[in-house]
Amino acid sequence: METELWQGWGAWLGQPTLVTALLLLGITLVAYLVLRLALRLLVGRIVDWSAHGRGHWRHYAAHIAEHTSRLLLAVLALQVALFVVELDPLWERRVSHLWFLVLAFQFGLWVDAALGLWKEDTLRSEAGRDNQLTVTMVVLMFRIGLWAVVLLSVLANLGVNITAFVASLGIGGIAIALAVQTLLGDLFASASIGVDKPFKVGHFIVFDTIAGTIEYIGLKTTRIRSLSGEQVIISNTRLLQQTIHNYNRMQERRVVFNLSLSFRTPLDKVREVPEIVRQVIESVESTRFDRAHLRFFDDYALKYEVVYYVLSPDFNLYMDIQQTINFGLLDELRKREIKFAMPVRSLEFLDEVPLAAEWAGASPARARADDRA
Repeated sequence: METELWQGWGAWLGQPTLVTALLLLGITLVAYLVLRLALRLLVGRIVDWSAHGRGHWRHYAAHIAEHTSRLLLAVLALQVALFVVELDPLWERRVSHLWFLVLAFQFGLWVDAALGLWKEDTLRSEAGRDNQLTVTMVVLMFRIGLWAVVLLSVLANLGVNITAFVASLGIGGIAIALAVQTLLGDLFASASIGVDKPFKVGHFIVFDTIAGTIEYIGLKTTRIRSLSGEQVIISNTRLLQQTIHNYNRMQERRVVFNLSLSFRTPLDKVREVPEIVRQVIESVESTRFDRAHLRFFDDYALKYEVVYYVLSPDFNLYMDIQQTINFGLLDELRKREIKFAMPVRSLEFLDEVPLAAEWAGASPARARADDRA
């Protein structure tokens, strides 16, 4: 009985298919261990080489090598075994498809690792911190394109008709785009903000009735800390539809203000006012005088228009300078006894205006004389 059992096991083990499978598995295992050891040594060498050398490409080479998939090594070991062991052509074709699939996947991992490292290095730099949204959008678009190409390549290698597949994706994409057009609009607006840079995080902007500092620029919304303290959240699409005043891009501030002097001011003093204004403004630091003119006559005042520049975009500095100028003008005009205009109305009665009384009829005195006669 035992002799028959051993003969049965011997006959089964002696089958060509089983021997071939065991031989293929053994060669694949040995090849995998050798390749794994070789890869570890190679990665160690590259890391050491990049640490003692200059240039970003050395750092990238080490980072990409570290992202080599073990699955790729296993398929590579299987390919080595296939050179030694002959299989049925059908199995060889299937294994070759697997090889392409894993190779395409590994290529995607290498490129994705390089994109991730580039994003990290860029965001560490000063320029990258100012353009976080742009960097994020660029990496996101490249990653989407990369994995779409990998997927289509794998499907084409497996025999799928990607022409019809791409056409169906196009129709589906149109339907999805119509359904999420608001979201897509905000995403494209976010990309526009990142590329065109109308403002950045930390900039003070004013639009519509809102004034505040940019705190965060996202893929869909932008968050603004208003002057009154609350956070204003607005969609990127709606924000770009506004007329935005970016005060951080201001190099200097143009200031226009008016003076109203009384009509009773003597003419020689009226002529002195522009020169007085010029002297007061030029005595204040961080200013540049432009002009001062008697512009027009109002109902109750002589109207002067004054223009000067504050050589800084700082609003608080502007208010300090304007206050200093106002104090200086008050002092200089008081010294010269030049008074500001006040809204005043005067009433004149017909009894006090003889000519007007004659037009209105006989004067009161003549009327009494006529009565006595």
